[in-house]
Amino acid sequence: MTAEETDAGISLEPLFIQESGEVYRSPTEVQMSQIVMPCHANHREELSVGQLLKWMDSTACLSAERHAGCSCITASVDDIHFEHTIGVGKVVNIIAKVNRAFTSSMEVGILVTCEDLYTGKQWNVCHAFATFVARRTEAGKVQLQQVIPHTQMEQMEYSLAAERRRMRLIHAETITDLLSSSTAQLGECQEYQDSVPAERTRVQSVELVLPPHANHQVSTFGGQIMAWMENVATIAASRLCNAHPTLRIIDMFHFRAPSHIGDRLVLKAIVNNAFKHSMEVGVCAEAYQGREPLRHINSAFMTFEVLDSDRKPCTLPRLRPEPVDGRRRYQEAIARKKIRLDRKYIISCKQTEVPLSVPWDPSNQMYLSYNNVSALKLTDTRNNWVLTSEKNKVRLYTLEENHTLCIKVEMFVSVPAEQSFHLLSDLRRRKEWDRHYEECEVINQVDEDDTIYRVVTPSVSKGGKGKDFILLASRRKPCDPRDPYLIALRSVTLPTHPPTEDYTRGEVLCAGFTIWEESSAVTKFTYYNQATPGVLPYLSTDIAGLSSSFYSTFSACSRFLEANKDSLAALPPSAS
Repeated sequence: MTAEETDAGISLEPLFIQESGEVYRSPTEVQMSQIVMPCHANHREELSVGQLLKWMDSTACLSAERHAGCSCITASVDDIHFEHTIGVGKVVNIIAKVNRAFTSSMEVGILVTCEDLYTGKQWNVCHAFATFVARRTEAGKVQLQQVIPHTQMEQMEYSLAAERRRMRLIHAETITDLLSSSTAQLGECQEYQDSVPAERTRVQSVELVLPPHANHQVSTFGGQIMAWMENVATIAASRLCNAHPTLRIIDMFHFRAPSHIGDRLVLKAIVNNAFKHSMEVGVCAEAYQGREPLRHINSAFMTFEVLDSDRKPCTLPRLRPEPVDGRRRYQEAIARKKIRLDRKYIISCKQTEVPLSVPWDPSNQMYLSYNNVSALKLTDTRNNWVLTSEKNKVRLYTLEENHTLCIKVEMFVSVPAEQSFHLLSDLRRRKEWDRHYEECEVINQVDEDDTIYRVVTPSVSKGGKGKDFILLASRRKPCDPRDPYLIALRSVTLPTHPPTEDYTRGEVLCAGFTIWEESSAVTKFTYYNQATPGVLPYLSTDIAGLSSSFYSTFSACSRFLEANKDSLAALPPSAS
């Protein structure tokens, strides 16, 4: 599985052949192909990003409307990283399809590739996730039908969409808190000789929304607004460096209000900060009609680079911020850069490229939690597990992939799913049924859903050191009946808890439980562990079939759950 397959939200898996012999294609999938003409390009004969954004938004909107059966509007777009530029004469291929529908909104995955007609080569340009909202009809608010995943890739994206939605809903509040805490630690802005005044980069432009800019419901296309915003942001970036910049990243943004035909759209942009090889431009879109006050439509942050003849980033001039608000924007841009790097590093990397233990701090908590849960969901959707053995209704499966051994244990218990979830999610109680958990303490109760524990396990060899683990436990309740309860575990590092001489520091890449409600009284729970060198010694004899301790452990887990099925649901643990 490639990074593009994992992250793009578009099925690039081998063709799925139905029983009828026909190739399966998602009913919501929409494709667009465009030849890049000179009228679509900038001075460097490369496709304007604004034009690309319009095509992406149109394709995604058509996919959303195909599923909803009514008109839809763009609500938000997640981070977009542009990996390559596209030259005149190349073909842009865009695929969009609905990953998951919620009550009245849906997530649409968008994949953009470029094709050279002369060589036949294709390469990825970018991928994105957009959220669309179905507009009210005369009958009232729309209740969207669920998306039914048919393939392993669709099941994976369906499952991950719920976690991405959770991250979107808390994104604005989390970013605001992080910026407040980060900028307070940055101190005063540094002064540089020959720096460019930020005022020189300020841009303001106005656009009149005409019928070609709007859909059949007279709402301005989200892609058109993004294109206009990209235009003024590019001008602002050009004024800093006196060169032609290349847009690399657009941060996640939300449309705060709709725009309609007849609106005057006021677009403002300014460079917030310039780093060695990149600059951040803040851009804002506001609308009005007649003498009414301005309505805030959207704000976005765009990262630009200036490339030399070898396509390498050039060193940029320093920026001298304006007093008060300019200094605030300058410092917030520094904080956002760190957040952006954390987000790209933790979320966008292949699972095999992320170190076993990632440093935890409040600035990356949201992304570590997302990565933790997503890794478990990816493991859960794999369908090539091999049944190794079965004993006392406990099934042990294994899967070797990318030089990593994964295990899966599956069993049924006569305990309600929610009660099982509460009992298993408090790791302090695991030593009641798992002999490998010698000690367990709460280090940090991050929030209601995320807790950091220190776990101590005994030595696997006589006279050897025991191991300790610093684990982030992320728990999730189901969004709807087709989702399981989840408890995801992965290693993190904390400066307050470094390795000690008394224990060998162990690491967990991906582990946890999925808990499915089979009926009101019967639950299927599955345990996963992506075995790392630190964990493998505890599992090797069981996998080889030389020991029954594995089955004894999970039989003990079953007895623990059934003995406590009538106890009060455990509250989230809190650090004392």
